Amino acid sequence: MQRHDPEALDPLLRERTHLAHSRAALRAMREDVEALDIKDVTANWVNAAVLQRQIDDRIKALADLSHTPLFFGRLDYLHAPGAALAEGAEGERFYIGRRHVHDADGDPMVIDWRAPVSQPFYRASKKDPMDIGLRRRFGYTGGDLTAYEDEHLTDPTEDARTSKLLQAEIERPRVGPMRDIVATIQPEQDEIVRSGLNGSVCVQGGPGTGKTAVGLHRVAYLLYAHRDRLARTGTLVIGPNRSFLHYIEQVLPALGELEVRQATVDDLVAGGIEVRAADPAEAAVVKGDARMAEVLRRAVWSHVTTPAEPLVVVRGSRRWRVPAYELAEIVEELRDRDIRYGAAREALPQRIAHTVLVRMEQAGEAPDDRVQDAVARNAAVKAAVKEIWPPVDPAKLVLRLLNDPDFLAEHAAGVLTDEEQKAILAPRPARSVKSAKWTAADAVLVDEANDLVARTHSLGHVVLDEAQDLSPMQYRAVGRRCTTGSATVLGDLAQGTTPWATASWAEALRHLGKQDAVVEELTAGFRVPREVIAYASKLLPSISPGLAAVESVRETPGSLDVRASADLDADVVAACRESLAHEGSIGLIAADARIPVLAAALEAAGLAHLAPGEETTAESRLTLVPASLAKGLEYDYVVLDEPAAVVGGEPDERTGLRRLYVALTRAVSGLTVVHTAPLPAQLA
Repeated sequence: MQRHDPEALDPLLRERTHLAHSRAALRAMREDVEALDIKDVTANWVNAAVLQRQIDDRIKALADLSHTPLFFGRLDYLHAPGAALAEGAEGERFYIGRRHVHDADGDPMVIDWRAPVSQPFYRASKKDPMDIGLRRRFGYTGGDLTAYEDEHLTDPTEDARTSKLLQAEIERPRVGPMRDIVATIQPEQDEIVRSGLNGSVCVQGGPGTGKTAVGLHRVAYLLYAHRDRLARTGTLVIGPNRSFLHYIEQVLPALGELEVRQATVDDLVAGGIEVRAADPAEAAVVKGDARMAEVLRRAVWSHVTTPAEPLVVVRGSRRWRVPAYELAEIVEELRDRDIRYGAAREALPQRIAHTVLVRMEQAGEAPDDRVQDAVARNAAVKAAVKEIWPPVDPAKLVLRLLNDPDFLAEHAAGVLTDEEQKAILAPRPARSVKSAKWTAADAVLVDEANDLVARTHSLGHVVLDEAQDLSPMQYRAVGRRCTTGSATVLGDLAQGTTPWATASWAEALRHLGKQDAVVEELTAGFRVPREVIAYASKLLPSISPGLAAVESVRETPGSLDVRASADLDADVVAACRESLAHEGSIGLIAADARIPVLAAALEAAGLAHLAPGEETTAESRLTLVPASLAKGLEYDYVVLDEPAAVVGGEPDERTGLRRLYVALTRAVSGLTVVHTAPLPAQLA
């Protein structure tokens, strides 16, 4: 790392030179990896394949993307940090970027933003300079370094001020999928990003507070700080739908992290059955209720019966008898051990065999482990186990619960009311697992039953985004994936739009099994203009009383335009044309029922448009978004079609107003609301 020499006559030229040298160094690092020959270091084809994959991933991680700045900041320390903190660097000037870059001698030229020495870039201030004399931010145009801005944190004559380059980066128009925020992470966000792996964190954040970005960057940080551990245990990002996952899928690869799996809750629980139907809201609420876990537990364990007959094992000329009461004691002991149904069933023949071996030893024989295994495989023992502790197929069990009123009543007694039982019974009994019209809520029940039979594999860390929309049973399904790991839970209670949306984070975390998680609240908005978020926040007293409104730092005069219309379709198309005159992405959001009508109107007007998830194509900057898929997405300019239709498209007014709140807060530069029907009273 370069030492703190006097500034050259042209500081910008000096920084451009360092950028050129850094790019050359990164290119050399990549070429070194590409030149590796694995033939002499691998003993077999399996090791060769694993190593080759690691090399390929390393090559991808070292890609120099022309449109992505190699470094975005510089720190000049007043005193040289310790060598360990500086990743081996001895100097006092550090360039902060998305990945570590070193020269041919191994000296760092760019420091990874996740390294401890980089932390002051995000947290240092005039009040707490953190031993930083100068913090420099860089501005880029098309990948070229074009500007810089300095903060002298220890200079008493320089007043604290908002960085114009920082503000410009936050407000930069966006086209395509979500991008990383490593250059603009704020102090309160950085605290969450760098929180430890062993603790779980729940982030309540309103629109534009960056909670999704914080969650993704926390994954990247944890992989940096605990790479070996997480390489063994795995990481997972869970989003609400495929469109959302497509929107965020490039963030982690841009930070050099290529191995993080992304999925929806439906993906997690999809094993074994095919979802082909949807539940009425009433049934879905009951199926998603945490009480269903108790119903399933009872149903699974009801298969275990108390032995009524003794067991006789024949070996050679000897007969060994195990009385029924002794078998019952073994069964009761296994039931009391609080282990999975399947694990207990596998242990039962060995426990019976051990009892027989005790009889043999008492008779003067000297059996060993091989004899015990042989007894456990004895036909009489196997028949007894099948009778006492039969195997359970989770899908068949759930199918029976939902199709057999008597079976459901037996195990739901005192747990579900008669009305609730009636609500979840299938209208037409299914003949088999394959022919059944399973719903998404049914799949979660099967997943719960699977876990009762055999323990679900736990990951090292799970990020759960838009968590406010999960049912208690869905929380349990996610919690099973991180029982021995930690979680980052992200959401906004005001944006809950499902009939089972969570009422409080304490309740959600209890179902998740992470009661000790720290709850953090982000209230500073960096994306949605102040005028827009203030307008949307008029709905908060009706949809989430007591929740703090977001305080946006963005002053964008004229960012809100509410238009009454006599010709809705024509005026919406006109608003889209006006928005397309601006730079950036455009989202036309409408009630789901209005999408076909608006698609036809756009086509008739010659305006090409995309569907959510297609934003990476270059065909159009305009996306037609059903209100049900808008959550988590954002666009530079949003045209919102008929708010009353958005509200009316939901089963009740409160859910409809929450859906409207989501739609109103997707714009990061300007929002145009077009309506013919009266606006909701809260917005009048």
